[in-house]
Amino acid sequence: MATIESDLLGPRERLSSPTPDQEVKDGEEKRQPDDATDSAVSGKPEPAAETDPDLRTPGISPAPEGGLRAWLVVVGSGFIFFSCLGFVNTFGVFQQYYMAHQLRDHTPDNVAWIGALTAFVQSGAGAITGPLFDRFGAWVVAPGAVIYVFALMMTSICTAYWQFILAQGLLAGIGMSLLQVSAFASVSQYFEKKRATALGLVVSGSSIGGIIFPIALSKMLNGSALGFGWSVRVIAFIIAPMLAFASVTVRPRVPPRRTNLFLGEAFRNVKFLMLTLAMFGCFVGMLTPLFYLPTYAVSRGMDPTLASYLLAIVNAASTVGRIIPGMLADKYGRLNGFGIGGITTGVIVLCMNSAVSTAALVVYSVAFGFASGTIVSGASAAISVCTDDPRNLGTYIGMGMAIASTANLIGPPINGVLLDTYHGFFQVSIFSGVCSLVGGVVVMLTKAAMPQGVFGKI
Repeated sequence: MATIESDLLGPRERLSSPTPDQEVKDGEEKRQPDDATDSAVSGKPEPAAETDPDLRTPGISPAPEGGLRAWLVVVGSGFIFFSCLGFVNTFGVFQQYYMAHQLRDHTPDNVAWIGALTAFVQSGAGAITGPLFDRFGAWVVAPGAVIYVFALMMTSICTAYWQFILAQGLLAGIGMSLLQVSAFASVSQYFEKKRATALGLVVSGSSIGGIIFPIALSKMLNGSALGFGWSVRVIAFIIAPMLAFASVTVRPRVPPRRTNLFLGEAFRNVKFLMLTLAMFGCFVGMLTPLFYLPTYAVSRGMDPTLASYLLAIVNAASTVGRIIPGMLADKYGRLNGFGIGGITTGVIVLCMNSAVSTAALVVYSVAFGFASGTIVSGASAAISVCTDDPRNLGTYIGMGMAIASTANLIGPPINGVLLDTYHGFFQVSIFSGVCSLVGGVVVMLTKAAMPQGVFGKI
């Protein structure tokens, strides 16, 4: 029997020098009883674990933490967030414009459903688009770009409420989801130690888009003869070449996962469940000023064009708020950065009704933008600690975002009902601020359940 085993092992060793993982497997095989070798000689099938395609995947090298390819992925992903989340962050301009023009006969909560549906689908569809990226890689990016640009073109010709729901709400959200989840997962594969910093740089693209789009849209809608249709089409023409670049550069680093499309194990992971709940609360609080700050400013007597510029101020401040806290999170812990960002955002949202003058609204916009900038990039970096296998990052991030995105579907319409019922923003700020505070506290409770404790660098 020893001779047979030697004959079997000899050719395998001569084909290639064993990796450390292979040496462990060989050691395990050598410790198997003789009947395991007899089964190999007799041609019996190997155990199922040996034929698992993921177990046959070569060892995945450590993340490079940089290099030309990695930074091209970061730039392409930044273009994606500039085009997608940057556009979503301007919905306050659409909210104010729709209520004065095409949808003036609809209530604020009805109009808010358009933006809420976009925000929900772009994250909610991640339950499907995340696993699709893990399975098919970059092949999902180009279709997402085509769908998104097409949705913007269709939005430009909409006149009825149901048309805006289908084009700007549903179709644009699907295209955004295919793009954004791919960007999150790709960047996470190239960076480990610097992951929060890299994701902060990527998501800062949405802040830059949130600076440019509100100013451009407000100027075109309120200060030019272009009209609504051509104003939206101009935005689509700006976005199209950026997404074309992203379609070429955003590529995964690791081989695709060839087993189950969905990972049920995530829902047995306490960290994953608690962080998803935390994202839900933080998203409710974060979206309120993005949707209603221009409307609130107009109610305080501010000029509509100037009120639209507040979103640009918010996004300018969040550019810094996404990069600097990301760098600190890599040093002091990703959960620390996410939790502190959620708590700080909640406190600031609670104070929204106290900003009554133009100067106060500008200062408030800067403070909210900086604090809320940590949430999107911080949430993705936090979710990434739930798995050690980079091939599962897209699925984990996609599923977590999908569940948490119900906040996007619930929060803005509830705020619209509160506004329509009480004709003021006090109740709106209380509801949203408390939700964000709860989200930040849940992150800290997640840390308390881990070996490092509340004060650990997690």
